Amino acid sequence: MLDMSGLVKKEEAHKLIDQLSSNATWDDLMHNIYVREAIEKGLEDSQLGKGKEVAEIRKRYGLNE
Repeated sequence: MLDMSGLVKKEEAHKLIDQLSSNATWDDLMHNIYVREAIEKGLEDSQLGKGKEVAEIRKRYGLNE
């Protein structure tokens, strides 16, 4: 949905809206936009080597592996 400059591709925004149910609310739309943006940011961070290994995160928070 976002390109590297942060611009929204209109056709991707339309697809996101088209996937909503007919009784979707503005909150539903905003949630879907937030989730999509978070996923894209995570993918971008991963491509830039900014990700962390699951084992490292689990160790940091004392979670079982």
